[in-house]
Amino acid sequence: MKNILIIHAHPVQDSFVDKLSAAYVNGAIASGANVKELKLNELKFDLNFSEGYKGSQQPEPDILRSQELIDWAEHIVFFYPNWWATFPALLKGFIDRTFLPGFAFHYTKNKAQPQQLLKGKTARLVVTMDSPVWYYYLFLGAPGHKAMRRGILNFCGIRPVFINSFGPMRTASESKRSRWISTMHSAGIKMK
Repeated sequence: MKNILIIHAHPVQDSFVDKLSAAYVNGAIASGANVKELKLNELKFDLNFSEGYKGSQQPEPDILRSQELIDWAEHIVFFYPNWWATFPALLKGFIDRTFLPGFAFHYTKNKAQPQQLLKGKTARLVVTMDSPVWYYYLFLGAPGHKAMRRGILNFCGIRPVFINSFGPMRTASESKRSRWISTMHSAGIKMK
């Protein structure tokens, strides 16, 4: 059985992201996966990484629990909206506070690249957006996807990182939304 961690990173409850996430979870459970979930908007932690890497800001219990779940997971699925071409501050703050040196990576003296401490894990990004997906890739260069995949997850050793982009949400018909939900259910069944 595969251990899958779902990270809900939409700051607003009852969004379409929740429906996509529920479809993925149902598919994964139907295939026998062990699924656990983190809803970032329910966690209690300071989004502001006020002391940076050189400070002594203590991780809150929810951050420590999140690290335990990330350690447990073989596959991590992030669900969030695309805001300002990247991701909400809630997700950025969570990453800043959770993917810390000593947990997600470790710098070694006289080596340019860090030791990747989260190797052996895979991930999926499920991202909703109001712009057309082709526009996000072609004209904006998919900066949020690149930051998550290369700058954060690959940096810590998590690969491959699969991506589903859904949009534009503002004009999506119910039949299109239903197809997107089916796509997520299928991804859950495949447990990837």
